[in-house]
Amino acid sequence: MSEMLEVSDLRVTFGGRGGLVAVDGVSLRVAPEETLAVVGESGSGKTTVARCVVGLQRPDSGTVTFEGRTLGPAGRRPPESQRAIQMVFQDPRSSLNPRMPVSDLIGEAWRTHPVTAPPGDRTEALHRLLADVGLDADVAGRRAGDLSGGQCQRVSIARALAVGPRLLVCDEAVSALDVSVQAQILRLLVDLRRSHRLALLFITHDLGVVHQIADRVAVMRRGAVVEEGPAGEVLGAPRHEYTQALLDAALDIGVEA
Repeated sequence: MSEMLEVSDLRVTFGGRGGLVAVDGVSLRVAPEETLAVVGESGSGKTTVARCVVGLQRPDSGTVTFEGRTLGPAGRRPPESQRAIQMVFQDPRSSLNPRMPVSDLIGEAWRTHPVTAPPGDRTEALHRLLADVGLDADVAGRRAGDLSGGQCQRVSIARALAVGPRLLVCDEAVSALDVSVQAQILRLLVDLRRSHRLALLFITHDLGVVHQIADRVAVMRRGAVVEEGPAGEVLGAPRHEYTQALLDAALDIGVEA
């Protein structure tokens, strides 16, 4: 299968020469309609990789290639490439203007990328989009600040879907939610991947959620990928001691809970 996304030898340093090496030679690939989970503890570099993929962080070296096209920073990407890769952030409340009604938040996405906007009255398209993410039509008139965390994350996903992406980059998209809500959002992402024919780059520190969503797993430590492979193999028979430590930590937390 040809790759949709290829990250090749990505390097990012913060603080100039001699500064902190956040990403050190990372290479990743994601095929169409595949979910790759990138796992690692805080400071491992996984979010920096995600920001490079969407164009919010400029790498020192290396390339991000999407469907055969090498991409630069977000502002220099062709509109079609900007639409094709969308990001869902960790904290849904901080990623949405709390004073804006949901209809305006999604309408803003259509105004930014008018080629994706439905013609004429957009009410039906808006309600369809909300239904896709498990929200009732009346949510369209409510302000983001009046919604629960789980509802806000569903709105964030709907806003991303509004412009017809082919790759969703989910940066710790469930870590700020209650455990029961986490499970709902994970199931939603699995369903949306199928119904919208999406690929997912799923960034997480929690190996406990990976088996629910990932086809393949890449484990990062100190800016580098230390293990990568099919989810069943990495989770069932890890080769690297760091991966085993993450698994042990996930099991300990599960026992304590």
